Amino acid sequence: MKPEPATEPAPEQSTGAGPSAPAKTKGEETRTLILETAMRLFQERGYHKTTMRAIAAEAGVSVGNAYYYFDSKAALITGFYDRMSREHALVARERMAGVTDFGERMDIAVMAWVDCAAPYHEFAAQFFSTAADPESPLSPFSDDSHPARAEAVAIFRDVLDGSQLGPKIDAELRQLLPDLLWLHLMGVVLYWVFDRTEDTERTRAFVHRLTPMVSKVVRLTRYRAFRPLVREAVGLMEEFVIPKVRAGAEARGT
Repeated sequence: MKPEPATEPAPEQSTGAGPSAPAKTKGEETRTLILETAMRLFQERGYHKTTMRAIAAEAGVSVGNAYYYFDSKAALITGFYDRMSREHALVARERMAGVTDFGERMDIAVMAWVDCAAPYHEFAAQFFSTAADPESPLSPFSDDSHPARAEAVAIFRDVLDGSQLGPKIDAELRQLLPDLLWLHLMGVVLYWVFDRTEDTERTRAFVHRLTPMVSKVVRLTRYRAFRPLVREAVGLMEEFVIPKVRAGAEARGT
């Protein structure tokens, strides 16, 4: 069991947000402060050169308190994943409002991620080698990453369900497609990590060129001639890919 933080204050309302604002405890504020401080130090000093002790000192909390909220640097990145996923979902859904073309919605959803991640591009490559380790909690396929992964898959379910194309897609493929579109996003993320052009212009161009191709492939699956191929692809995904993408969901009851 985790020890209680040494200076954990009692819950109180956050100030200056008006009567309709949700209550926010000091603990939540401290957690946010530590996470934001860590992200800033990762940008300034690099992920590997930033210690938990330095993060605690910069945030003005004890090392014990820092470890109470985040038991490692990896946990900080997991917290960052979660926050990024929530921000991505909000921005993507706002931008997709009123848009019904599947290709446009796909482009909006992926570009929303690129825009939300832009401030963190400089240090992203520094922890990529750790995230690439299948045993690392930073892996996008790890149980620790499940909440962020589930949020992202939900975005792509909205991409499909809110489009005119959604109801026309083969039912089995429609069930799997959000997971597959998340894997498409992971490919874009990999390209983005190593993109050193100004404002990641190459990644943006890559997305704009690739998305229409993805859209065309998905549209083709509506036609009867492609049904056997669709069935084969669905079987392949269900056996080898989707179980890994959805890993952690059963344990967490989601």
